[in-house]
Amino acid sequence: MSKFFKEFKEFAIKGNMIDIAVGVIIGAAFNNVIDTLVKKIIMPPISLLTDDFNFENKKFVLREAVLQNDKIVKEEVFIGYGELITVLLNFFIIAWCVFIVVKISNRLRTKAEDVKNKQVTTPKDIELLADLKEIMQEQNELLRKRNNG
Repeated sequence: MSKFFKEFKEFAIKGNMIDIAVGVIIGAAFNNVIDTLVKKIIMPPISLLTDDFNFENKKFVLREAVLQNDKIVKEEVFIGYGELITVLLNFFIIAWCVFIVVKISNRLRTKAEDVKNKQVTTPKDIELLADLKEIMQEQNELLRKRNNG
C-alpha cells in the first residue's frame, strides 16, 4: 500500500495532477464561452432563417397521456427526437469551435518552435534541441569528410 501512495505522491509532484486540474478549469470556462457562442450568437440567425422553428419540442408520441377529472392517470410516452437534433447541432458547432481554437493554437506553437523566426520567443528547450541538432550535423559532416578524405 505504501508503494501506491509513493506513486501517487510522485504523480502529484511531477505536475500531472496540476496540469489536469488546470485543464479541467479551462475546459469548464471554455464550455461557458462555447455555450454562449452557440446560444446567443449562432442560434439566433439560424432561428431567423428557419422562421423560429424549434427542434427541441419535436417528439413522436407513442401513447397519449390519459386524463381523468383533469388529472394525469398515465403519462404521455414519447420519443423526443427534437432534443437529439438540437444536441447534435450544438455538438457540431462546439466541435467546429474547438477545431478552430486548436488550429490557431497549433499555428502559434509552430511559429514559437521555429528557432529561425525572430518575431516570436522560442522556448528554451526548443532552442537547446535546435543547438544540439546543429552540433550533431556539424559533427556528422566532419566525420564524413574524415572518413572520405
